[in-house]
Amino acid sequence: MTRVLVVEDDPQLVRALVISLQARRFGVDAAPDGATALRLAAARQPDVVLLDLGLPDMDGIDVIKTLRARTRVPIMVLSARRASGEKVAALDAGADDYVTKPFNMDELLARLRAAVRRAESASAAPDAAVLVETEHFTVDLVAKRAVRDGRDVRLTPTEWHLLEILVCNPGRLISQKRLLSEVWGASQSNKTNYLRVYMAQLRRKLEADPARPRHLITEPGMDYRFENPARGSAAEGIS
Repeated sequence: MTRVLVVEDDPQLVRALVISLQARRFGVDAAPDGATALRLAAARQPDVVLLDLGLPDMDGIDVIKTLRARTRVPIMVLSARRASGEKVAALDAGADDYVTKPFNMDELLARLRAAVRRAESASAAPDAAVLVETEHFTVDLVAKRAVRDGRDVRLTPTEWHLLEILVCNPGRLISQKRLLSEVWGASQSNKTNYLRVYMAQLRRKLEADPARPRHLITEPGMDYRFENPARGSAAEGIS
């Protein structure tokens, strides 16, 4: 059973989340403050954390930093803070996703399932396969790090999510609907312009010739795949 830690001081929202998660066969623990959250995270080892930033005893950013120093568990922020600076601070501290309140419950659950799948894929991959090396760049799936020409490539969380899905499925066509659903949520599955923009950004950051990509390929019909012609077996075993 997938276990979720809900860190939220609003009792009504906690109740709604617990009911929705338990109805979908998730195990749920709830913490009303940061100190309780850190204690439960250590004791219960959740598979994903849903975290409000406005906690009564400490800022959620500090909770993220403390959790990230101890574990790679996916952390999804649920917050009423909409300023881009707040989002950047949370993501830079180690959060994997940021959802603003009020939110659609179905979309939140879809994002949660996607976060769990990504974590399971990374943990299930053999040690030799968590480092994907191409002729021009390297992707470390455990450290969540991309390197090109010996330098770290700064990727946004959205860019990383796209790249991770593709490199974990080498040579396989991934539909635009699946990518949109897993990265942006089911309600955004028709926003194909999002995908075009972010794939273009990834190519600019990683491909030697973004206009003629060798690794991040678009197929007719707008499906996508990751190819590694120079090191065809480097990513084998990742699924």
